[in-house]
Amino acid sequence: MSEVLSIVLGGGKGTRLFPLTQARAKPAVPFGGKFRLVDIPISNCINADLRRIYILTQFNSASLHLHIAQTYAFDVFTKGFVEILAAEQTFEHSGWYEGTADAVRKNFSHFRTQNPSYYLILSGDQLYRMDLKDLLQKHRESGAAITIACTAVTRQDASQLGILKADKNTRITEFLEKPGPSKDISDFKAPPELRNGKNGKEDMYLASMGIYVFNAQNMEDCLANDLTDFGKEIIPQAINGLKVNAYLFDGYWEDIGTIRSFYEANLELTTLRPRFDFYDEDMPIYTHMRNLPPSKMNFSNMNQSIAAEGCIITNATITNSIVGVRTIIESGSSLNGVICMGADFYESEVQKQQNAEARIPNVGIAKGSIIKGAIIDKNACIGEDCRIGVDDIPRTDGNYGHYYIIDGIIVIPKNTVLYPGTVI
Repeated sequence: MSEVLSIVLGGGKGTRLFPLTQARAKPAVPFGGKFRLVDIPISNCINADLRRIYILTQFNSASLHLHIAQTYAFDVFTKGFVEILAAEQTFEHSGWYEGTADAVRKNFSHFRTQNPSYYLILSGDQLYRMDLKDLLQKHRESGAAITIACTAVTRQDASQLGILKADKNTRITEFLEKPGPSKDISDFKAPPELRNGKNGKEDMYLASMGIYVFNAQNMEDCLANDLTDFGKEIIPQAINGLKVNAYLFDGYWEDIGTIRSFYEANLELTTLRPRFDFYDEDMPIYTHMRNLPPSKMNFSNMNQSIAAEGCIITNATITNSIVGVRTIIESGSSLNGVICMGADFYESEVQKQQNAEARIPNVGIAKGSIIKGAIIDKNACIGEDCRIGVDDIPRTDGNYGHYYIIDGIIVIPKNTVLYPGTVI
């Protein structure tokens, strides 16, 4: 595994996850109450004993830098590292990353010093748990120049993904990037033997997961041009001249690229048997160790919900919701279908007194507030008797100043103050 260099692509501006990406990079978006999206690919690497990891990003990277620095420090004997490579100006390159392939190309000078035999390319905004050792072993055994991890999807899901065609030996013969809902792709239907256990009634297609293994020299050769994107350009071109294989993955995988998919993937964690299980001791998901106290519930009712550490919940009703770190929920409040990301700090008594004098709510959710179907970003101050998503008010997607509605979901941005009695 020391021959492998892992590269996590941090993505661009993250416009589809805005306003959660308003002040942070997409991989740094909080997830599941205490984690961040970037913890998923990094943890998959660590569980496979892959300890040389670069993360490529260029937008709002300050919080991502802080999270990586506070979380992933290997001992001096492993020779491992997790480092961020933000877009930089050099004598060879003066612009931003122009795509996934361009981001890798512009960092070859850093990668070559590690002398890898293989490059493992991962995405920073996906939810999955994969045995990367098995992926790499299958790649070596196949003799392929490139291996693409893929999963069987329905026609509807295939619209926004890269769809591939493979023969009975899993060699990829054709690749189509984001065909859309109307294009006829019937000749790309996956035969039953390549569905890897996914034999639903619907037609199934093999979709690229955006996870690639390249032989090091083949990576150099494939990027010796001006092409900027792996899915749209590099992979289709490589299929014409190199052996490119598919690695069939039959586990849970979710591309968290929109507010709707982010919301649904989070709340799916609260179900009785979630498809993604954080309670796996053999393949844990790592994150920042905050050393917070256990959460405290005072006369509260919690049903099918998750509460991260450091919360204080008093006389509240929490249903089908995620309560993030350090969340303070006061008496009489009710949350239903809510993702509350919590807070970066506890307010002192002096700060609370200053808030009272300025008539500003404290960080958290104050008395009597009722919230339904919403995402509340970090450090939000929700005043007393607010009603969010409860009343029968017509809701159209858009920017409403102190909140947004996206995909029909109310999003309260980071550090927002909602004064007592606010109705959304």
